[in-house]
Amino acid sequence: MSGSSIKRIGLRSTALLTVFGLALVQPAQSAERVKTPERGSFTVTEAAAAKPDGFAARVRIPGDDPAAFARLVADARAAAQPWLVLSGGGENGAFAAGLLKGWSEAGTRPDFGVITGVSTGAMIAPFAFIGPSGDEALRQAYTEISAADVFEFGGTSESLTDTWPLKRRIDRSVTPKLLQAVAAEHAKGRRLLVATTAVDSERPVLWDMGAIAGVGGPKALALFRDIVLASSAVPGIFPPVMVEAVAGTRHIQEMHDDGGATAPYYLAPEATLLSADPAPLPTHRVYLVVNNTLAPHFQLASRTTLSVLGRSMSAAIKAQTRAALALGRSFAQRTGLDLRVAEIDGRFTRTTAAPFDQAYMKALFAHGEALGRAGTAFTGEGIDAPRPTVSRPGAAEPQHTSPGTAVKDMARR
Repeated sequence: MSGSSIKRIGLRSTALLTVFGLALVQPAQSAERVKTPERGSFTVTEAAAAKPDGFAARVRIPGDDPAAFARLVADARAAAQPWLVLSGGGENGAFAAGLLKGWSEAGTRPDFGVITGVSTGAMIAPFAFIGPSGDEALRQAYTEISAADVFEFGGTSESLTDTWPLKRRIDRSVTPKLLQAVAAEHAKGRRLLVATTAVDSERPVLWDMGAIAGVGGPKALALFRDIVLASSAVPGIFPPVMVEAVAGTRHIQEMHDDGGATAPYYLAPEATLLSADPAPLPTHRVYLVVNNTLAPHFQLASRTTLSVLGRSMSAAIKAQTRAALALGRSFAQRTGLDLRVAEIDGRFTRTTAAPFDQAYMKALFAHGEALGRAGTAFTGEGIDAPRPTVSRPGAAEPQHTSPGTAVKDMARR
């Protein structure tokens, strides 16, 4: 495949589904995959009652449960401070990483009361949570890696690739020292929340990472790492992550994958955002970083399955994110929330000819850093009026597309 054939501007897939296309044309490797062990069965009732083995149920909530979410943030003393919401986007996470560094350099970066992360945003979130001291780790993570640091071909019956390189990187960066720092910030009333998708129940799960960190010890470190890895596990491309859980007296094995499978970012439960009379968030301001470009991008599709599927999925993913933004903005207008959004817009025009291209990622990091330093990254809704009082019980140039390029369009995480 030529370099020019995989250049593109706009919503970049991070090449995860380029991997898909390449894997499909390598049947020998697929035949060599090792079959994974079968899971034991359990019921929907057991799934609902389960908690991670060795942990209290409070370390996570159903991400689609408004009441549980309201209780979670109500217990956070610092939840009235600005929030930071980090979307998926794979290697485009270099944008958020650079933005945070520039923001620190400007001296105007808030102390966020709540930080949420999905997919690549889940990898950024712990380091954002500990403040400017995490900036250097993010710079290294998003400017010094290659595809070989993320995956290798030849996975199992669960996925087309194996992400042991990514797991190794997470294990090296998520250290006991990081957990101690996260736990210390959690104790101040701040919250670090990461979303995964429970594959069996098709529901989002919101993990209180500070509560996990506060438990301490090897099991907490292992679970923290697993959740970060799971939130980035693109279904079918990267293997899901198994979480050992207990339902009553039964031990079960939950399957979790990409948090972006249920939403491109996590602001609040969907039912809350859709409500005609929603309860406002505890905060007055949310900074949302969309690690992608949302504008349509013309590219002539070839008459192949992968090309048609890739271009169609690219359109669907962009539409999903635009719809999520429209929903979030509507919620903001109805509740008096000052929602400020940063995305990879027309100010960044760099293209790349390879997945996880260091030159591209360095340029995107520098772009985000410059915007963060200048204070020009975010566009706001301009809602600075007093918030409405809500009273409710208990409320707190045209070219043919190669198969690799086509499937590359399908992913954004």
